[in-house]
Amino acid sequence: MQTIRSEVKGCTMESPSLLSSFNLAQASMESNSDPPFYEALKVLLDKNRNLKDNSVSCADDELGVVMVKERELPVIDLRRLESEDEREREECKTEIARASKEWGFFQVVNHGISIEILKKMRAEQGKVFKQPFEQKVKEDEFFNFSAGTYRWGAPSATSIRQLSWSEAFHIPLTDILGSTGSNSLSTAIEQFARTVSSLAQRLAEILEEKMGHKSTFFQENCLPSTCYLRLNRYPPCPLFSEIHGLMPHTDSDFLTILHQDQVGGLQLVKDGKWIAVKPNPDALIINIGDLFQAWSNGAYKSVEHRVITNTRVERFSTAYFLCPSNDTVIESCTEPAVYRKFSFMEYRQQVREDVQNLGSKIGLPRFLMQTTPTA
Repeated sequence: MQTIRSEVKGCTMESPSLLSSFNLAQASMESNSDPPFYEALKVLLDKNRNLKDNSVSCADDELGVVMVKERELPVIDLRRLESEDEREREECKTEIARASKEWGFFQVVNHGISIEILKKMRAEQGKVFKQPFEQKVKEDEFFNFSAGTYRWGAPSATSIRQLSWSEAFHIPLTDILGSTGSNSLSTAIEQFARTVSSLAQRLAEILEEKMGHKSTFFQENCLPSTCYLRLNRYPPCPLFSEIHGLMPHTDSDFLTILHQDQVGGLQLVKDGKWIAVKPNPDALIINIGDLFQAWSNGAYKSVEHRVITNTRVERFSTAYFLCPSNDTVIESCTEPAVYRKFSFMEYRQQVREDVQNLGSKIGLPRFLMQTTPTA
């Protein structure tokens, strides 16, 4: 096998070597359950064939360039919220708000979701992704999911660094809660979704309270009909240092609750550097989304994060997204406002347009009160 040249400055990859490496790997790793990642890679390489040096380059802060240290996120014991001591309850709430401001990410233990539910969810998730690719594409027929829930790769990618080596089912909660399905998959998903939905509402209310507000905003606007569950799988990737499992992004919701396995791969930006999140088998990961950053007037941080691939083993995770209805208006809770008012529909449309036209999301900078980014 030819050696792939990866330079610290410029992250240059020779296209012929890259393609031959993947052709060899494809023969031994590809199965009928995997999406056609290698075909997508070849298309992107062909698009870049006319570059002067016949190579594909990525920015200096991309994979394989910056040393990444593994760190453990702040861990918050939610059992203290049930304490008879009011001071202890308030200290727990303060820690949640502090982590949301300083990290944008934190972990919770004693979160009320049993280990049995998490294990069952993981087992059923493994089964659904082992189905043939042709069946997964027909998700409405084989899994009773709405059409369009199954996704893989990055359809709008224009370069290799925009290709996501992953597949997912992005499922509306209305497909889960109250469904007529009686198979083990639907039962496991429904149990997980019900418990994690309650946790999300509670955390959102705490974050609202710590900003000096108390209302029924989240109960009224973030309903089962507006929230989502995403089942993720990241297959082994021969060039783990060059291709993302999920490219860098921020979440477009209020907050996300993530259950991941012990493979690792989640990374986030802290103090201008990428850090790897150390897996914690007892914890769920919570991260702030764009809407909470806008609503809190920048107090809570929606932090850029990504998933890197693994050469040998697959990784699984399940994410719950607390989203409002499309017509919900997001307005800064304090003055002077950093961001202008916008509806969730307007935000989603802008993100979709940027991804289609530019290959990546811009997000909140588009909605700053005074500054309009150029593209």
